[in-house]
Amino acid sequence: MRRDKNFWNLGWAGKASLALALMAGLAPGWAQSAGVVSDGLKVGAHTQPLNTPEEFVKLKRSAISPVVPALVDLGEWGGLKSQDLHGGNGAFQVAAKRQSAASSSVIATNKLLKWQASASGGEIAAISFESADAFGLRLGVQIDSLPGSALLRVYAQGRRDEAFEIAGQRVLQTLEANLKAGDDSAEGRTWWTPGADGEELTLEIELPAGTPGSLVQISVPSIVHVYHDLSLPLESDVTPNTGKAEVIGNSGACNLDSTCYEEYRSQRDAVARMVYITPAGGYLCTGTLLNDKSSSGTPYFVTANHCISSQTVASTLQTFWFFRTPTCNARTLSSATKTLQNGATLLYTSVSPDATLLRLNDTPPAGAVFAGWDASAQRANASVVALHHPAGDLQKISFGAISTTSTCGPVDVTVMCAPMNDMSGDYYRVKWSQGTTQGGSSGSGLFVGGYLTATLSSGTATCSNRAGHDDYARFDRVYPAMKPWLNPVIDTGAGTGTGGTGDGKRAAVYRFYNTQTGAHFYTANAGERDYVIGNYPAFQYENVAFYAYPAATTDQSPIFRFFNTKTGAHFYTANAAERDYVISEYPVFKYEGPVWFAQTQTGNSSVPIYRFFNTKTGAHFYTVNAAERDFVIAAYPVFKYEGPVYYVWTTQ
Repeated sequence: MRRDKNFWNLGWAGKASLALALMAGLAPGWAQSAGVVSDGLKVGAHTQPLNTPEEFVKLKRSAISPVVPALVDLGEWGGLKSQDLHGGNGAFQVAAKRQSAASSSVIATNKLLKWQASASGGEIAAISFESADAFGLRLGVQIDSLPGSALLRVYAQGRRDEAFEIAGQRVLQTLEANLKAGDDSAEGRTWWTPGADGEELTLEIELPAGTPGSLVQISVPSIVHVYHDLSLPLESDVTPNTGKAEVIGNSGACNLDSTCYEEYRSQRDAVARMVYITPAGGYLCTGTLLNDKSSSGTPYFVTANHCISSQTVASTLQTFWFFRTPTCNARTLSSATKTLQNGATLLYTSVSPDATLLRLNDTPPAGAVFAGWDASAQRANASVVALHHPAGDLQKISFGAISTTSTCGPVDVTVMCAPMNDMSGDYYRVKWSQGTTQGGSSGSGLFVGGYLTATLSSGTATCSNRAGHDDYARFDRVYPAMKPWLNPVIDTGAGTGTGGTGDGKRAAVYRFYNTQTGAHFYTANAGERDYVIGNYPAFQYENVAFYAYPAATTDQSPIFRFFNTKTGAHFYTANAAERDYVISEYPVFKYEGPVWFAQTQTGNSSVPIYRFFNTKTGAHFYTVNAAERDFVIAAYPVFKYEGPVYYVWTTQ
């Protein structure tokens, strides 16, 4: 059976167009906000610049030696599909969990991991999972121990060159977020891989030289089996002679293609399709990227509580951007579509009003819009527009008006609402004149005059029930709780007011591992990162290590960098006295100046960065991850632990 490749969109979108500017020390500019009303209750939209660097870039490396994976065949899946939710009431289930007895424990998985020598002098092993008749798979990798410099690749057999690649330290960051949120269960220790279309998915692990396979202690007790065909043909896959591909989409016939309405371009570019995993299986919802008052570019993302209500579920999130047709009613998927694979951080959630605020762990793609919002009350009969992904379909648009308000409460996994006779309820009740909503539309935004004013919670509207209604959680009722992020009070004297994060946007600090020397290299300069990737194959790219400020801000201290001209390693310190001592006493260390700014004391949601000294090579190693810190202490006695040295952040 043919499986298109764009449901999970394992293709990469890394661009190096900023390299020269960044190497010259220039920071990317932000597109201008549409404006802020003086009372702070209305914020305009903001567009992600075209030169925005992305974390997961396509690596130009020499061919990796092929690996023969161990095979785990789960056979046919005998489960029944969960009932499809065709109204706006509830998330849309698209996948179920299957248990894998062959890899259910560390001992069983270790037997499957047949370690062999890699081309880089380390070790490599892989496991392939098959589930008959699946439209797609994701693997639940439960991690007991994982080296931070391990590279994990996820791909379908025959498409290894399209593999999603992530460093162990980045995976550990995800699991530490779950633990900090209070989840020390097996589910909290599970990293859910990105997916691929089809009945098979391979997990490959490569270790650097000097790191034995015995240090990898993982299991794969369950997988997610996608039973709804969510694959859609790209416009480039359409045969020119026919002009059209197969009929696509699972949503009702009365839904309207959002691409046909250019006047809503800004709003539609803020909306993403969501796929995430709960203990019950895989689900679809819709969410909206939100701007903040300072247009900082921080990826705040709003959806419904009944979609995502815990950090562990937020960590599984994938978001699909520009998931719509390339032209009006084209019936194909735009080739501009992009997927973010790395989950989100849960900031706020409320059962009623039914709303959740997340911060995406990845940078939204260039051209994505941070939607404007209006935290004032809306009037009855106000005209409204909704943008959403019903049943996970290509983006749709609906037109209607607010009829009244309602009061709602949760019942099991759904939300039940009753109308009010006035505008005092916590939900807007909406009647549609064109279009509708379905399962999968949940969490999507309601716009009045171009500003987000509510998120979809519940409803009875369908294509066959034109008298039905939908209930949207009012943004003005949840805004006070979200205000610390969307409109923080900044104390210009201290630099960090109530809920504030300082005077600027944090920048990603990228991490490399030198496979020849065993030393790590860190840079906050995306141009330098791309230069290293392109010109130094011995440097293994390990994704974002942490976040810091790219320029001087109130209450932040410079981090100084040195280059050891004898060993090629770099040294970093926040201590000016230590900097001066190195300059004075160690001429072999070339001083390279401040490279980013961080805190020397705890606070402001920062985390410590731990430092080690390699007594064998003289190099230093830095990590923000407590699990990696403990792993290094236990596994590498040559590394002398020196404790926390300054404080950074794990998110933007």
